[in-house]
Amino acid sequence: MEPAAGPAGLDAAVFGLVAERHWPGAERVLPALSRSADKARLWTVVGAAMAAARTPRGRRAAVRGLASLAVASAAVNTLGKRSVRRPRPVLDDVPLIRQLRRQPVTTSFPSGHAASAAAFATGVALESPRWGAVVAPLAASVAFSRVYTGVHYPSDVLAGAALGAGAALAVRGLVPTRDQLPSPARPLAHAPALPEGEGLVLVANVSSGSRIESPATAAGGASEVTEPGPLRLLRELLPKAEVVTCDPRAGGLTGALESAARRAAERGGALGVYGGDGTLNAAAAVAARTGVPMAVAPGGTHNHFALDLGIEAVGDMCRAVEAGHAVGVDLGRFTPRSGADGARTGYFLNTFSLGAYPDLVRVRERWAHRIGAWPAGVLAALHVLRTSGPVEAGLGGSSRPLWLLFAGNCSYRVGLAPVRRNDLADGRLDVRVVRAGRWARARLLVAAVTSAVDRSPLHSTRSLRRLVIDGIPPGTHLAYDGEVAEAPESLLLDKVHEALAVYRPRAD
Repeated sequence: MEPAAGPAGLDAAVFGLVAERHWPGAERVLPALSRSADKARLWTVVGAAMAAARTPRGRRAAVRGLASLAVASAAVNTLGKRSVRRPRPVLDDVPLIRQLRRQPVTTSFPSGHAASAAAFATGVALESPRWGAVVAPLAASVAFSRVYTGVHYPSDVLAGAALGAGAALAVRGLVPTRDQLPSPARPLAHAPALPEGEGLVLVANVSSGSRIESPATAAGGASEVTEPGPLRLLRELLPKAEVVTCDPRAGGLTGALESAARRAAERGGALGVYGGDGTLNAAAAVAARTGVPMAVAPGGTHNHFALDLGIEAVGDMCRAVEAGHAVGVDLGRFTPRSGADGARTGYFLNTFSLGAYPDLVRVRERWAHRIGAWPAGVLAALHVLRTSGPVEAGLGGSSRPLWLLFAGNCSYRVGLAPVRRNDLADGRLDVRVVRAGRWARARLLVAAVTSAVDRSPLHSTRSLRRLVIDGIPPGTHLAYDGEVAEAPESLLLDKVHEALAVYRPRAD
């Protein structure tokens, strides 16, 4: 019988050619690969491996890939297969060794496996082209395996792949990739170019990003910390920089920063710091006080400030330091008002908060050394959502129960878009208040998931230059840049506009 004419005939003809051709070595590999992608198991494992690489871009690429896969899978199962009820191919011409042990029972068009593979690979590539190049051959092999094993026609696979790529692009439309969001490029600030790092005095917190104590530390002895790989790279890229290693668990971080800032000022150079947001917070206070430019190298778990500067790796900082490119950055400040005994002014590069978040940080730090930072953060969030209570505090002259008060140093983007600041010197505090009330936590969580945070009646947002908080109950804690301290009865939040000159890569 002659094959049918038109697209259907071409589809069947290509399917027949794949079935008839011998593919050396594929009999053992492709059926197993096809089965491994059932229910997205393969892509979940690949995403976990990417996240375990412990690079910000790798983690973002994994999350974007899995989110794109989820959207593609939902589209295939709710629209695709219900709209076009195409029968599966007949397996007469497919060698038995290639056929899957369990044949699919759903309709053929489009291929869900191809959609998931293309969605994951496209989502990963949009965030990280390098990771995308690694994942793409695997995704293509999964898609081809669906024709090779006889469970789909080629057009099923092509349609599924197109749907998956479209899902990844749709996710990018809702949640822009970091490359789509402009890095802070203004106002430019004066900072000297330091070829090979000459004049840079960098204090490195060698314990940043690791909350697991060594046996010696746990027993009360001196800790033994291996120098992190990024710090070794920094020494290679900036051989004339002075690098001072410090472990804050043994004390002396502030003293090391102040000494480094003095030496940098004498040399006409800059104060460098390697560590997480808490370490950068300590360095910012010193840099603002001494008037020296600041260079930041990401070495912590989250690295919010460095990422908002466009610094994802040590090499980004090194290039900025050698080029002498820097921007002005605001510094948030919280000052105890008169009557607060023993309390001192504090600063924040990222955020200040009262209420649920300080509780989350305390719980997370208590668990992190046992199970790791990321799992501890998830469990701490669930614990706080279940157990935390409101804080009674005065805002604008009236007292009210609050579940959370958040003040960002400059305006943040929230909702479905990743938390990000595009301007680090806007002179404003991004103040967000979540009032206590019936089902307040559950309603806020739903609003956050549906990107309706700003429309929640429990949530209010203001852009302010200063804020007075009074009537804070004794024993209440505050958090700033991931650090926790006991709050005084009354506080003034304000800004030091363009307090810092910080190196960042030149915007393209």
